[in-house]
Amino acid sequence: MEGMQQIFSDFFSTVGVVDSIRVTLIMSFWSTLIASLLGITLGFALERKQFPGKRAVIRLNRTLMGAPPVVIGLLTYMLLRKKGPLGSLRWVFTIQGMVMAQVLIITPIICGMVYSYAVQKAPAIRAFAKTMGADRKQTGRLLLREMKNELYFAVVSGYGRSISEVGAVFLVGGNIKNNTRTMTTAISTLKGAGDYYEGVFLGVILMLMAFAVQTLADHFRKEETGDENF
Repeated sequence: MEGMQQIFSDFFSTVGVVDSIRVTLIMSFWSTLIASLLGITLGFALERKQFPGKRAVIRLNRTLMGAPPVVIGLLTYMLLRKKGPLGSLRWVFTIQGMVMAQVLIITPIICGMVYSYAVQKAPAIRAFAKTMGADRKQTGRLLLREMKNELYFAVVSGYGRSISEVGAVFLVGGNIKNNTRTMTTAISTLKGAGDYYEGVFLGVILMLMAFAVQTLADHFRKEETGDENF
């Protein structure tokens, strides 16, 4: 028993598992929150507004939805490096810089998904709200309530992309042990060292974390009791 405890203790201290869990949770929470606020707002705005070049903007967003994360990470690094436009922030090799890279990756995904859902459902919801005499704020609340399942799926998809990212956070964060090393970059480090079983074990922990967050989100979603009044 003591031998097993020693093995786990050595493993956790070698790759900095505890700190990588902490960094992963902080980074994924803030990046998903910020990207969700931006993506949902932009998605509804893109569906609602008519302006010259709208089709080009939609195509650009769809292109960014599939953009290689490592490219986004490189661009973020160039922006944040000492000689870059945002060098004064000193976010290179920090969690803040990693969050910024993740937001740039996730926001187009959430925006594109919300836009696609809104195109299908939002016009009918707005028409119904208008017949009921709802004002702009009431219509907005109705939209959010009627599309909460779609918005939930978009946010969860963004969160899944956040915790699974390797390339961008590696470039911007630097994979510094006990500082900016995430679960995914820790797995990559273990693989590079030939510690495959340890990498799989860490991957299981990551999957359990994702499952726990998903279960918690489902619980709160089911517990919601929406008010049927505007």
